[in-house]
Amino acid sequence: MEPQGAVASLGPEGPGQLQEPYAVPAFGSQPEDPAQDSSDGSDTVLLRLYPCTPDSGSPDLDGVLTAPHTGSSLKHSTTLTNRQRGNEISALPATLDSLSIHQLAAQGELTQLKEYLLKGDNLVNKPDERGFTPLIWASAFGEIETVRFLLEWGADPHVLAKERESALSLASTGGYTDIVVMLLERDVDINSYDWNGGTPLLYAVRGNHVKCVEALLARGADLTTEADSGYTPMDLAVALGHKKVQQVMENHILKLFQNKLLPETE
Repeated sequence: MEPQGAVASLGPEGPGQLQEPYAVPAFGSQPEDPAQDSSDGSDTVLLRLYPCTPDSGSPDLDGVLTAPHTGSSLKHSTTLTNRQRGNEISALPATLDSLSIHQLAAQGELTQLKEYLLKGDNLVNKPDERGFTPLIWASAFGEIETVRFLLEWGADPHVLAKERESALSLASTGGYTDIVVMLLERDVDINSYDWNGGTPLLYAVRGNHVKCVEALLARGADLTTEADSGYTPMDLAVALGHKKVQQVMENHILKLFQNKLLPETE
């Protein structure tokens, strides 16, 4: 199973209701509530020890044990395994050997990624079902060393996914300025737009990534581009209350005017 995407929406609802069509999972993350039964069939026991008062009068709940021979009682919060319930194990936990090249890139597993790339021709630019290449995944998750390695291996930074997502737009969404600069050094289109008219600058503004906005503006990002929602980067910053980003753009506009007027005054 491929990892899920990382594209923010700049849809017609306006910045107050910006959508997230693709959630970004944390690889290897655990459910917030350890007592919840996972349906993946994993054979895991979660135990927690925490102090309680000896005479708390707590009800005798199933799965709660009191430790003997201690100065104060301890409650053991237990979770039955699937095997103890008599259920069949439907899936084994993922290992690095079972991950796809896209998952390895997203997790920054360089050793395994190198081994994978040696298996066939042009795997470095292999798209997944949504058109995401390993470079796009590494950029989306801020794996700078993986991005550097893939570029040196020959990954194409100009590739657009099926919805026109790019490595640059996803790096800008996450505020990964070093990756943004690295990609721009490869002459990628700084004003490329995706399925909803979002540009790298619009996504950086939306995420309130000040340094990333500065880097994009310094390299010629277009301040006048509108998303399908009708918002320009400045409109978006004002609507979302991102004052530092707004100030960066105002200073950039002022500098552009000053540079334009300078030859006329000489």
